[in-house]
Amino acid sequence: MSGGGTVSSDQAVSGDWWGTDAVSVWYGKVLALDRVTFRAAAGQVSAVVGGDGAGRTTLLRCLAGALAASDGEIRRPAARRIGYQPAGSGTYPDLTVAQNLAFRAAVYGVSAAGSGADYLERAGLAAARDRLAGRLSGGMRQKLGVIAAMLHQPALLVLDEPTTGVDPVSRIELWSLIARAAADGAAVVLATSYLDEAERASHVLALDAGRELAAGTPQQIVASMPGTVRVMDARPAGDEARRAWRRNARWQVWAPDGRAPADGEPVQPDLQDAVTVAALARELAMSGNRQ
Repeated sequence: MSGGGTVSSDQAVSGDWWGTDAVSVWYGKVLALDRVTFRAAAGQVSAVVGGDGAGRTTLLRCLAGALAASDGEIRRPAARRIGYQPAGSGTYPDLTVAQNLAFRAAVYGVSAAGSGADYLERAGLAAARDRLAGRLSGGMRQKLGVIAAMLHQPALLVLDEPTTGVDPVSRIELWSLIARAAADGAAVVLATSYLDEAERASHVLALDAGRELAAGTPQQIVASMPGTVRVMDARPAGDEARRAWRRNARWQVWAPDGRAPADGEPVQPDLQDAVTVAALARELAMSGNRQ
């Protein structure tokens, strides 16, 4: 374990990005992040993807200043220039929509009248401004949480799974808000379990058990994938079964050497395929080392 990480704020550094440099986080004897380096550029959306226990929330909490690193360096703006939506909406259920925004605006010393009304209109929440947040649908609460986090126009906007469990229409409206924040100059970092959604981001970091699995633009991650992928109607047998995963109604199979057998149709891999292959490659390498 380490003696503690360091933090640089915008009072001490200059540049157009925020992020981490070789950051590790321990929870007791559990290593939640293992020397993770991440960059979030101003004016762009960066996505952090991974399964349960991958370290996404830990990384976002470090960026938002809610958690100290055990080792490494975190580079983030001053606290008042950070917008943070934790897992869940981060709203107050016993306050109305308007009161939630007024409270958040008061904390940051800004007016909620102008931009707040504009955001509510854009998100389809204008008619619900006098409704208690606790009586909103899940999608409406998430949209309110994102608006509250971006109300003061932060330099760094950190959103922990803002679209999880949200209906398709609300997802579109949420992405409109997220794109607006980036267009206004914020470095937006969001955690998501949807790889099709991560393809919209300028930069993607895939985590697995606290370690970097893949990083880069979606196009770079796909281009760096070794071998080929083909699709089959049934799960293959033998050794190939270890390199197969179900996608929709068919099976994707990874051929590490790029030589696809006669059966199966070659497919152009996307981000989901590339991240899955990276996870399979690591798993197979680890299992080979244990033998």
